[in-house]
Amino acid sequence: MTAADKVIAVHDLTKRFGDRTVVDHVSIDVSRGEILGFLGPNGSGKTTTIRMLCGLLEADDGSGTCLGFDVRTQSDAIKRQVGYMTQRFSLYEDLSIAENLDFVARVYGLDRRQQRVAETLDRLGLGARRAQLAGTLSGGWKQRLALAACIMHEPRLLLLDEPTAGVDPKARRDFWDQIHALAAEGLTVLVSTHYMDEAERCHRIAYIAYGRLLTEGTVAEVIGRAGLATWTVTGRRLLGLARRLEQAPGVDLIASFGMALHVCGTDAQALAATLAPLAAEPGITVAPAATTLEDVFIHLMNRSQDNFQ
Repeated sequence: MTAADKVIAVHDLTKRFGDRTVVDHVSIDVSRGEILGFLGPNGSGKTTTIRMLCGLLEADDGSGTCLGFDVRTQSDAIKRQVGYMTQRFSLYEDLSIAENLDFVARVYGLDRRQQRVAETLDRLGLGARRAQLAGTLSGGWKQRLALAACIMHEPRLLLLDEPTAGVDPKARRDFWDQIHALAAEGLTVLVSTHYMDEAERCHRIAYIAYGRLLTEGTVAEVIGRAGLATWTVTGRRLLGLARRLEQAPGVDLIASFGMALHVCGTDAQALAATLAPLAAEPGITVAPAATTLEDVFIHLMNRSQDNFQ
């Protein structure tokens, strides 16, 4: 990534509320047209970080630029070029889809309002529902309307805070198809999510736990960097097997996946030695497996210190 490609380049961003540091010296670079996913437990500082990156919240320390503007001194210039989609639907439910978009166009002082509304309706597949009241829409259609409102003023940066909470899998997939189409046109996207399949749709991910950036990169890079060896254990009485393995050498993480256990550890040799005797027991199968992003997520979360303690 060259300097010219960077839409966001920040270093050591820090935010405190009282005596608690909720974002602790976070550094991130994001290029034009990139989709960066923020993962982390609730209260980890994901949303606070995103808001500082785009000038919606003033940092207490650190420096950098967003869209070519200083994140600490030129926040107003940044905000004019940002689209922000919150988790909770925030448009007027007693207005139609088209009326909501016309209202948003007025708020932004956009010219050619009717044309812009029509183009946005067509782009997001909302044209046939333009007269429908927003309050009667399903979760997926509300989400699509919210996205339409975010991109009407043609922002260069789009922020998505848990954007698909409460919508069905088909609507989530359609939504991500739209996000990738926007990114392909050069729009940069920052998204906060808890869904592993959504994180895997991002170009890169950043894992934040209790204010600290623990790892970032492509999904493959993050999984590889975690250094986890993973095995599946199948058989009867999985709960009993899990309890037997909880304190065993080399076992850092145990999770149930259907009729199998995912057993992970950073000491591959110790883990293999622990699991070898199980393979000899009747009715139990032990086999190496690919480490998943969820395995890494839980492993990093278990290693993190809660800054609210």
